[in-house]
Amino acid sequence: MGDAMGAQDILVEISDFCRLAGLAESTFGRLAVNDGKLVSRLRDGGSLTLDTLDRLRGFIASHADNPQALRVRRRGSARSAQPHPPAQRMAFAAPPHNAEENFRFFDNRQKYLLFVNTCSEKWVVANRVSMELANINPRPPALRLFDAGVGDGTVLSRVMRAMHARHPTMPFYVVGKEVSLEDVRLTLEKLPDRFCEHPASVIVLTNLYYSEAPWLTPKSPAAAQGLIWKDVALTGNSAHDFEEQLTDLQSFLSENWNAKVSAKTGNPVYDRPIVLTLYREDHRFLLDSILPKPGRVTADYDLIIASQPYRARASAEFKAKKVIGPLARAIGPGGRLIGIHSMGQDPGLEIVQKVWPGENPFEVDRHAVLRAVKEELGAAGRNLTFNAYADARSVFRYDMHTLPGEVVGAIGTSTLFAAWNAAIYVAQIEDQRLSEVVKSDAYLEATQEVLQKHGGLWFNDESYVISRKQA
Repeated sequence: MGDAMGAQDILVEISDFCRLAGLAESTFGRLAVNDGKLVSRLRDGGSLTLDTLDRLRGFIASHADNPQALRVRRRGSARSAQPHPPAQRMAFAAPPHNAEENFRFFDNRQKYLLFVNTCSEKWVVANRVSMELANINPRPPALRLFDAGVGDGTVLSRVMRAMHARHPTMPFYVVGKEVSLEDVRLTLEKLPDRFCEHPASVIVLTNLYYSEAPWLTPKSPAAAQGLIWKDVALTGNSAHDFEEQLTDLQSFLSENWNAKVSAKTGNPVYDRPIVLTLYREDHRFLLDSILPKPGRVTADYDLIIASQPYRARASAEFKAKKVIGPLARAIGPGGRLIGIHSMGQDPGLEIVQKVWPGENPFEVDRHAVLRAVKEELGAAGRNLTFNAYADARSVFRYDMHTLPGEVVGAIGTSTLFAAWNAAIYVAQIEDQRLSEVVKSDAYLEATQEVLQKHGGLWFNDESYVISRKQA
């Protein structure tokens, strides 16, 4: 099967099975087909044959009743089961609505890519973040920015353009956290122009945890010992020169930027910690005091972007302890953290509630998050200001792109599918819950009804700001 969609389908099934069985994906590959690197190759865009696909599904089906029993199975060659027809897939129970125990919905690449290419959220979020540049007071030697979830790099690159417009000669120190290999590749594609327009830039990409990434230092001694730190000094003076050198990093990324599923949380985590530092060789003298060095990194950022950094259904306490709390500690004097997440109360949620009445994944609002962060930080938060703001400033909307008149009268199937995908993506509906719904056309009828009612589709985000007082 050379079809990438087929590979992505089985990846979802493997991830679900590994979560239930408590297995690493490499262990699954060894047990199922005696190939511990199979899953990582599939995530890198590899294909698989029909025979291998049948063996994988056969293995999953043969252990469906008691997947946890595989934990105690001794290592050895995998015993393949009889081929199982691809159509007869294992049906998993819907996972609990608990972010600490659930597989991250955002890691479904097809839904993610369709969403970001059909909706304007990245643009609108970048504009909202850029507003905060007027409220920061950078200190020498650089304007320091931390992006807590780079994604495909659209928000980061747009914010860097705004930074250049406001501070065209000030050196930039930018750190971006991202665990997804695919997103790191997409981000690198957007950086050549940044190095060309603003040569005094140090850009760092890392896959470390929220509690580690601002400091570029793993907390675990074992992880710290295995840290891969790579400095890349770009030569030349054109975007084409930089693009060629960044493209040459693909083999390094494929070999090292690997993720695995946490047996504790079900979330993707790094296999090995990586820090990738990029800068222009012809500006090294100017940037010497800015370049991070292992074990000597200060987290005192002027601006921290935390856009959609957690599952909506996660508790306020979880969001504060695991994500926003650690990031707030990294705010420098006079710096600001802007948090952004979905809030519902829009046509997108209306579509979801027509299919699943009463569904509301957005019960934890910005006020609850800020209260939890205050409690989490305790005395460490005394010199921080927590700004929920009024709705007029906090809440903003973004739209799904449609052609003029496209939602008047009959709506094309592709538009309906795009709208449905956007609605379930934002509401973070897991794949397991979709299998029964899509057996009929009721979900498309509900989507069409909402689009015609509102003349389009849009979603609401809300923002909040945590700022530190000047020293």
